[in-house]
Amino acid sequence: MNMTSRSLTRRDFFSWGGLTLSAISPLGLSLSEVLARESVGRSKKQINVIFLFLQGGASHIDMYDMKPDAPDDIRGKYSPAATNLAGLQLSDQLPKLRACADKFSLIRSMYTAKPVDHGEGDVHIMCGSPVDKNLQAPGIGAVLSMQQKLDSRFLPFVHMGNMKHPSYSAPGYGGFLGHQYDPYVLTQDPNSPNFAVREFEPDPDVDLSRLSGRKTLLRSLDRYQAERESAPESVRARDTFREHAFQLATSQKAKEAFDLSQESTKVRDTYGRNRVGQGMLLARRLIEAGVRFVTIQGYVDTGIYAWDHHWGIFGHLDRQLPIYDQCYSALLNDLDDRGLLETTLVITAGEFGRTPKLNKDKQGPGRDHWSNCFSLTMGGGGVKTGIVIGASDRLGAMPKERPVSVADFVATVYHALGLDPHAEFVAQGRPMKMLPKGNAVRELL
Repeated sequence: MNMTSRSLTRRDFFSWGGLTLSAISPLGLSLSEVLARESVGRSKKQINVIFLFLQGGASHIDMYDMKPDAPDDIRGKYSPAATNLAGLQLSDQLPKLRACADKFSLIRSMYTAKPVDHGEGDVHIMCGSPVDKNLQAPGIGAVLSMQQKLDSRFLPFVHMGNMKHPSYSAPGYGGFLGHQYDPYVLTQDPNSPNFAVREFEPDPDVDLSRLSGRKTLLRSLDRYQAERESAPESVRARDTFREHAFQLATSQKAKEAFDLSQESTKVRDTYGRNRVGQGMLLARRLIEAGVRFVTIQGYVDTGIYAWDHHWGIFGHLDRQLPIYDQCYSALLNDLDDRGLLETTLVITAGEFGRTPKLNKDKQGPGRDHWSNCFSLTMGGGGVKTGIVIGASDRLGAMPKERPVSVADFVATVYHALGLDPHAEFVAQGRPMKMLPKGNAVRELL
């Protein structure tokens, strides 16, 4: 059945406000009505996703696909080093990840169908379909929100950082499903001593005291639902953000999930005292609280596309690789220790790779955009770990074995989440598939 909006149910309303079953049962709602969960489209295990987005395009040759026998202007200054898996080598700048390489898998033969730029590549990697300014395909988190009943009682899915390019639609958003499936965007720095989520201050338009009485609560809900269902789609979409504010303002569970002070100093230090490290820790807390999909803008540097190293690449990587190494390994180990890795798919990827050959920029050599071949990692959440898919040629310029397209990668995530890529949605009078192309990488499943 096609869906044009997500209706607000009484079950949702009470769960957002943190009311107990004892408070609900006098209202005439049965226990089965409160606890019933939709099972259609679910995989046997509920899988969650944490996606560390290396926005700007991380260099595969300097991280995951070393070419020590290539000429100096290709191989760069780093060297390959052994991991805890026999035969697998990664950059010597990633010692912590090399020690837990059995907890993720590596695809070395990624490619895009055509050269892409920032913005375009961002949208592509998060939805698996090309950019379409009229009917943009939805991001994975948006499809998850629509196709499955989420366990989250306060948010559908979360983006940490504003990742929108000024010339393109925001990556990972609702697309032709509508703005009601956009993520909640957290722009504050979780490493800041003043970190706070503004929605914990009640929306001035929402008088929480009026909701204290059960009769008033029901009348407010019925009126709100009637108004929402009769409103134009654009109005319903805008109202999603007020829903988010109300959910957060009334949920003790949400407040606790966002409260990093509840973590020990040791744990916070293990992840790294920076925006990305604390963002990864916050992502773990959100997943534990019930959020199903979290994307983190994965850099600590200047500018929006901070993995975009056209010049001075090694100076940038000298700073960024230790941060990446620390926070990614900390998350993998933490999830594993807590028994969550099996149900949490962790992805790290940029929108493309970097040119094999270093340029001669006057500010220092760099690598330019390269979509013909790059690497990404994924593991946990039902995806096999400790294996390598595909290989690039001797220069890291083209896939040599088992090419994997961006659409194939997204299809793999769809499969892990139990989503239907062929489900159709009627947008602007046209039936649109969630993911028109792409085949899951079976070796990982």
